[in-house]
Amino acid sequence: MSIKSRKALIGITTYGRQAALPFSLPSNYIDAVRAAGGTPILLPPGETDPAIVLEPLDGLILSGGGDINPVCYKGCDHASIYSVDSERDTFELQLAKFALERHLPVLGICRGLQILIVVCGGTLIPHVPEVYGTSVLHRLEPEPGRRLPTEHIVSIDVESRLADCVQNTHITVVSWHHQAIHKVPSGWRVVAHALEDGVIEAVEHEHHPWAIGVQWHPELSVNDPNHQKIFEAFVQATRTRQSLLTA
Repeated sequence: MSIKSRKALIGITTYGRQAALPFSLPSNYIDAVRAAGGTPILLPPGETDPAIVLEPLDGLILSGGGDINPVCYKGCDHASIYSVDSERDTFELQLAKFALERHLPVLGICRGLQILIVVCGGTLIPHVPEVYGTSVLHRLEPEPGRRLPTEHIVSIDVESRLADCVQNTHITVVSWHHQAIHKVPSGWRVVAHALEDGVIEAVEHEHHPWAIGVQWHPELSVNDPNHQKIFEAFVQATRTRQSLLTA
């Protein structure tokens, strides 16, 4: 199969080490990439050279998961911070930096958005309810230690790549986070907010050919075509890059 005709190879970061459990990733990410026409390649943390990992790939998805160590963005510890994994933090920050520098198409999802922001010098809100209140629930906690997704409406800037992707400016999203962007770093612009409380929900890089971060989980909205369109646009961006490299 020629380079021009092969499917795009999409790297997706996995969850980190949890005791003796294997590296893992929810299958929704895999299904979304395949449905968009890409071939998923799982990237467990631990590799020390991002170039070796990303060189053969056409695009990168930074997946969701636990919180980033606040040390990474000179933040403060908080009782709500959970599942900190320094190995995963180091690995994903390196991948994000490399992808942005090499203009590799990149999609950050939930934690992945936060990785993109932190690696560029931005900061995070440790616990959203303490800043924005609880008029909108960005995740459910029916009991201590149990966290569940929920839904709310996001408003998208009509003059944005994200709006072009989903062909809509108001969509219902599946949300599963308790942190969000505080300081937006240079080079990024905010393109979506939670409709009711104003939490930043999506950003785009101003100079990179295709770098978008969303705070929600589009892979969980399997029956809503708005969200699959994000994966389709991402995979199309990798094909565009392929064609430019092989022209």
